Amino acid sequence: MEGVIEKKTATNEEIVQALQQLVGDANVIVDEQKKSEYGHDKTEDYQFMPDVVVKPGTPQEVSEVLKLCNRHLIPITPRGAGTGLSGGALPVKNGVVISMERFNKIIEIDELNLQATVEPGVITEVFQNTVKAKNLFYPPDPASRGSCFLGGNLANNSGGPKAVKYGVTRDYVINLEVVLPTGEIIWTAANVLKNSTGYNLTQLMCGSEGTLGIITKIVFKLRGLPQKTVLMMIPFVTNEEACRAIAAIFREGITPSGMEFFEKEAAAKTFAYCEKVLNSPVTTKLVDGMNAYLLCELDGNDEEVLMRDAERVMAVVEKFQCGEVLFADSAAQKEELWKIRKNISPAVNWYTLTKSDDVVVPRANLPKLISGIKEIGKRYGFNTVCFGHLGDGNLHVNILKEDISDARWEKEIPEGIGEIFKLTVSLGGTLSGEHGIGIAKRPYMPIAMSEVNLNLMRGIKKVFDPNGILNPGKIF
Repeated sequence: MEGVIEKKTATNEEIVQALQQLVGDANVIVDEQKKSEYGHDKTEDYQFMPDVVVKPGTPQEVSEVLKLCNRHLIPITPRGAGTGLSGGALPVKNGVVISMERFNKIIEIDELNLQATVEPGVITEVFQNTVKAKNLFYPPDPASRGSCFLGGNLANNSGGPKAVKYGVTRDYVINLEVVLPTGEIIWTAANVLKNSTGYNLTQLMCGSEGTLGIITKIVFKLRGLPQKTVLMMIPFVTNEEACRAIAAIFREGITPSGMEFFEKEAAAKTFAYCEKVLNSPVTTKLVDGMNAYLLCELDGNDEEVLMRDAERVMAVVEKFQCGEVLFADSAAQKEELWKIRKNISPAVNWYTLTKSDDVVVPRANLPKLISGIKEIGKRYGFNTVCFGHLGDGNLHVNILKEDISDARWEKEIPEGIGEIFKLTVSLGGTLSGEHGIGIAKRPYMPIAMSEVNLNLMRGIKKVFDPNGILNPGKIF
């Protein structure tokens, strides 16, 4: 751990031995090849090698590891499933990675109070399917829900398609068990739906990107499961027309459970990815002359009401330059349409290295945002693939490396990204809707935040983590 231990009170070997005593030899990784798996995520091609990886299994073990590292000033990086897109779980200062993969239990589902207590290493889709079997509903559904962990969702306040109607992760968090960087174990609140008792530490942890504490238990609230859905794929001549149609749909008083956007180019790359990588070809056809698509989902329990709302959506979009609307007429067709949307990000990253951003603006400003992004791309010489949760104004922008030289990719393209962020802020938006800041967006924070704001955040960080050991180098 050269360059990590600043207090020379123990040798590197002694630290490793102490970690082994705390969590067991099998749960401490020092092998170089195995450690490298914990040094990258889905952000570009970043790689940072940890000095050691620790896999605790109880809050008490997490506490003891944190006490040890805090005593010796060893940087700690909490890590979930490694599906992040901002580098938030990368050990940029080396040190110890604390992997939460052993915290994978659904502890309790309280059907009477519509609550569930879970550990942070539970895969999101596993949790959703478990509560669905009890006719309950946990709405947040990021595209990586089949592999991402609930703790990572909470750290970045993830959303997904259903956020437009049901809200994001923080809207479902009631209470948290957290281990502080100094080793204390606390609960942030109580398992109640209303709480006006002091500062809201629960919400402060949501979106804190593992910089304030390590979450070891989560209490979520649940909903009743909607029994029926209607899904439409609506093609448009231009991106801007699709964006304008979204605002018009909401003005009609319709609240879809999903309102997803993707460009024709995004769909084309996804079709190739599904066929060549997933060995699962897409049978849905794109419409000639149409360059943008909306997936509009409506959910509820009354089929007649849903069909009336679908007819209202049809009446709205017909006022724009759109093509023939495809109604998914079976569960299989609904699954395929969602397969297209869910696989855009891996498909684009399979095609080429990308820089991925997820800016967010008020819905009415989406046409200006997307046209502005394309203009910036022309000026800086890069192509973009755009898609995302436009029902809540959240646009994912993937900048494609393609044949851009490494030198331009590292020096010039970040300037273009800065222009995208400046445009976003000028339109009343901000840098991230759900991916977080991590290291990828850290240089751009002054575009969205004043120095007063940033200093308040630094002050909060100092209170929780006086020695600055927890996930250092992130956000600011």
